[in-house]
Amino acid sequence: MSGPEGWTALEPAGGGRPSESMPVLEEAGRQLRAPWAASIAGILFSVMFTAALVLVRSASDPSGQSTAFVIGGLYLAPFAGIMFLWFVAVIRDQLGEREDRFFATVFFGSGLLFVALLFTTAAVVSTATTLVEFLGGAELSTEGQAILRALAYTLLFAMATRAAAVFMLATATIGIKSGVFPRWFALVGYLLGFVLLVAVSFWDWFILVLPGWVAVVSLFILRRERTRR
Repeated sequence: MSGPEGWTALEPAGGGRPSESMPVLEEAGRQLRAPWAASIAGILFSVMFTAALVLVRSASDPSGQSTAFVIGGLYLAPFAGIMFLWFVAVIRDQLGEREDRFFATVFFGSGLLFVALLFTTAAVVSTATTLVEFLGGAELSTEGQAILRALAYTLLFAMATRAAAVFMLATATIGIKSGVFPRWFALVGYLLGFVLLVAVSFWDWFILVLPGWVAVVSLFILRRERTRR
């Protein structure tokens, strides 16, 4: 079939029939943005982040050569960050036009900052293992190992926890302003967020408040969707 200028029009493959893959892709995209997707991502983040933290903190080998460092630093922590990003993306998509732009920016920015710091911490924790196991380098000195541990500790417990606290405060604010969360639930988020800003300096395991909060939010969203059906 020739066009008005003599160019031959390209016909779609399959005898001119529309591609059958488009509805499948659209449905897959819709499912990935569904509320249950945020719930699954949030729960997976909570499990992976907690497991990674427990493995790395309880590792008996200070040189970073143990299997716990490999599993926690190279696998669980990065995938926990990916699940957290998915959780944030689905929450924003569900809010849509109801989101407050100011708090939505704080919510999104603090989430990205937390993930960036988590990835950086995982990289620092895994440096000794990567050097010896994958690059064939010599084991770090005691002083080098101590510097890496101190840097990882500072990144996670002094920096990432503050970003996590801001994320919790922003999530509670967005939830109460949009009507997604009941008032009491948002107030608990405010309380935990403010405590996380300060308490982690005295007891580092308090960072587990974040995965606990995300897990509860995920279960709340999942229960809300099941009730609607």
